[in-house]
Amino acid sequence: MLQKKPWTAFVIILFLTIFCFLIDLPQLLAWIPGSKWFSQQRFHLGLDLKGGTQLIYEAETKDIPKEEIEYAVEGARNVIERRVNVFGVSEPSIQTSKVGGDQRIIVELPGIKNVSEAIKMIGATPVLDFRELKEAEGAEPVGRGSETSTVSWLYTGLTGKYLKSALIDFDPQTNEPLVSLEFNKEGAEIFGNLTTKNVGKPIAIFLDNQPISVPTVREPITSGKAVITGKFTLEEAKELTSRLSAGALPLPIKLISQQNIGASLGKESVKASIIAGLIGLLGVACLMILNYGSLGVLSVLSLFVYCLINLCLFKLIPVTLTLPGIAGFILSIGMAVDANVLIFERMKEEKALGKISRQAIKDGFSRAWPAIRDGNLTTLIVCFILFYFATGMVKGFAVTLSLGVIISMFSAIIITRNFIEITSKK
Repeated sequence: MLQKKPWTAFVIILFLTIFCFLIDLPQLLAWIPGSKWFSQQRFHLGLDLKGGTQLIYEAETKDIPKEEIEYAVEGARNVIERRVNVFGVSEPSIQTSKVGGDQRIIVELPGIKNVSEAIKMIGATPVLDFRELKEAEGAEPVGRGSETSTVSWLYTGLTGKYLKSALIDFDPQTNEPLVSLEFNKEGAEIFGNLTTKNVGKPIAIFLDNQPISVPTVREPITSGKAVITGKFTLEEAKELTSRLSAGALPLPIKLISQQNIGASLGKESVKASIIAGLIGLLGVACLMILNYGSLGVLSVLSLFVYCLINLCLFKLIPVTLTLPGIAGFILSIGMAVDANVLIFERMKEEKALGKISRQAIKDGFSRAWPAIRDGNLTTLIVCFILFYFATGMVKGFAVTLSLGVIISMFSAIIITRNFIEITSKK
């Protein structure tokens, strides 16, 4: 009589399989009540598969101290990401990259095929920063524009990346529009220190590398709030407020490359990848059945569940699939069977020692586990290194491969073992 525990696990695996099947192929089961939620889950395709636009910007860091460059570039990346998200671009990818001594920001916008539209989305976001007077200079400017042209200003590190909000306000005496700024916690601390050490001295507010306001600090300001008074018209104040609210870049950026990727290339790549995956899956299944007979059949069933779980997680996490990412998934199919091979060979050795079927299964799994664990752990370490140090599509490969490795251990140790236990004799 079969034990109850394997059958309980089998029922759980069966429900998991059905759930994953509904997620993966909802169009085949549209007649099932409640299937609308399943149909809303979809694969997220990357730029190379869906088509779209890639923009590469170079960050201009010549006026920024070396120790501040990394933070400024990362701040610019965050601002661009917020601005792109406002326009609802699907699965955008904004990453930083260092090429030689140049700092670059790579913007990938799937589904956007018009380059000028993409550039417009990112927009001419203003570069806002606060600067203090260089001590060696004796001049003390009080205005804007040409009045500060002969003055040297020092970079303070207080930039638009610390900006929390920008609002239109009005001078209570002149009724002229002005722009009220509020910094986040870190920015408020920097601004407080800056105003404390510059009491009685001017601090210049630069926008796009041009001084627009040079107020004199009368007392330390620790509230984290500042005001830009630049003799704006109401329209100018509104535009500036809107642009600053969308995100003020902490440093200038220059577009150096733009590329359109057609969706037709992506469709062909997906088609070829599916064919390659099916051929690989069929080849692995035939090999396992020929070598291990009924055990091979059970491993193929386990592999089928493994594929359903992987594809389901790709939708639910979600994982943005790129061509290298699909390659990582296909590679993981072969690695998923590797654990079964180790287990089956150990079971053969245990049976050769005269052990009964149940004991051979138990010992085969327990003794194959250290090799499975160590082999997959080394792969996961490599995947982590690839994900941490690589950029772009290589990260997609690392994500899908590592996810496949983790699920493969689950399918081999839990699913395959359960199938063997409920079909084996004592």
